[in-house]
Formats: sequence, structure tokens, C-alpha cells
Amino acid sequence: MKYKGGFTLLEVLLAIAAVTILSGIVILAINPNKQLADARNAQRRIDVNTILSAIYQYSIDHEGAMPPTITTTATPICKPGFIVDCVDLSMLTLGQEYLIDIPADPNNSLSTNVGYTVMKNINNRITVMAPSAEGVSISATK
Repeated sequence: MKYKGGFTLLEVLLAIAAVTILSGIVILAINPNKQLADARNAQRRIDVNTILSAIYQYSIDHEGAMPPTITTTATPICKPGFIVDCVDLSMLTLGQEYLIDIPADPNNSLSTNVGYTVMKNINNRITVMAPSAEGVSISATK
């Protein structure tokens, strides 16, 4: 009877799974606040691009006209139903044609706006920004 040394496939897979789980725990334990901030910033990047794309889809469907409430100064975007000192983009959610709902900043606790700002320059280029971004500047322009 020959004895063959080595590990079985099951043993190797279990060892890899254990190392993966432990490394994940260590990474989170090292700096969980940074990991959570990075996750929120990733959501902000997605939201900024989503809002910007919806504005341009609206513009395409309306012969190049941007939503009329966007001004040349960076102004917060209103939450639906709260149109006070902010930009109303509710036309993007009507009939859920461009957006189901206006995305809100992950840390936003304000009652009147979603935590993002929008502006257009003199050439009608739109910029959407996330002023609450943690440690980085998040904006997108088209």
C-alpha cells in the first residue's frame, strides 16, 4: 500500500476560505471608518452620475432644453415636495421616465434637499456635485 502525501481539494478550499474570512476581518478592523467613508463616496459618485445622465436624457427629449430650474450658481437639489431655496428636478421623476426618485446623499439628514448640488455654466454644461463627500471632491460635468 502506497501512501501519497498532500492535501485533498476540500482541505485546500477550507484553508483558502479561512484565510479570506480572516483577511476581511483584519481589513475592516484596521480602519472601519475609512472603509465606510469609501463606500459612501462610491454611492455619491454613482448618484452624481445618475442625476447628470437623467438631466441630459431630459435635455435630449426636450430639444436641448435643460430643466428650467437649474441656475448658473451651485444650488442644492430639492427633495420631492420641498421647493425652498433649491433646484426642483421633479420633472425628472414624473412618470418615472428618467429617474424613479432623486438620489439622496448617504449621510443626508436635511429635510429639504437631497445633499447634492447642480449648476450650469454659460455654455449650458451641467455640473452635479456632492458637497458632503468625505476626504475627496466628487463632481461630474457634461
